[in-house]
Amino acid sequence: MKISIITPSFNSGRYIEGSIQSVLNQSYDNWEHIIIDGGSSDSTLDIIKKHSHLKWVSEADRGIYDAMNKGLIIAQGDWIYFMGADDAFYGTNVLETIVQEMRGFDVIYGDVKSERLGELHNGEFDRERLFKMNICHQAVFLNRKVFEKVGNFNVNFKLHADWAHNMKWFCNKSIRKKYIPLKIAIYGDSGLSSAKMDSDFDKVKQEYFNKYCRNRADLAKQIILQIRRRLRRAFHQKKLDS
Repeated sequence: MKISIITPSFNSGRYIEGSIQSVLNQSYDNWEHIIIDGGSSDSTLDIIKKHSHLKWVSEADRGIYDAMNKGLIIAQGDWIYFMGADDAFYGTNVLETIVQEMRGFDVIYGDVKSERLGELHNGEFDRERLFKMNICHQAVFLNRKVFEKVGNFNVNFKLHADWAHNMKWFCNKSIRKKYIPLKIAIYGDSGLSSAKMDSDFDKVKQEYFNKYCRNRADLAKQIILQIRRRLRRAFHQKKLDS
């Protein structure tokens, strides 16, 4: 199983070497590391050029998810993993452990370590939990067939396109997923999504969830509850008016 590790970067010279080294240090060696740089003006490219094993592109883009989509075009692996320029694998055996879990599944996800989010972040998800919080993309390995089924990232969402994408695959019955209690990565907190909200995604999150994660029975119950609430309000208002 070949794993394509895709790293979006932009002016990441302070920490990208650590990300590169964490991949090089893996005990499993059937991988490729692709860096999609947004046209950095700091030391990022100098660092990238020192590593002949890297595949890389440096050009202006529309943000992190445009970079991820570009990486998918270049990637030749059976499985895809997205690592931030300030992220690192949690230990040297992560890929070796993950590969042993892949057979029979389309998505494998675990946990991340983050000083801001807590020692162990995420855990196992269900649909309702996914509506309330996102699965960190640093915790997820995706078979490339997943993208053929649900598409790439929506670049109209600047910070939470991965959340929207997660809803699509998580609730797709044809996509076989598995959670394993393994720390996948040390999640860096320098990225935009760590500090800001995505108002464009927030406006349509409920619509996305209803479209991809609500089954017909759930939607029917929701509609019935809405009708009952309206009838109760109308009844109470009628009593007040009489």
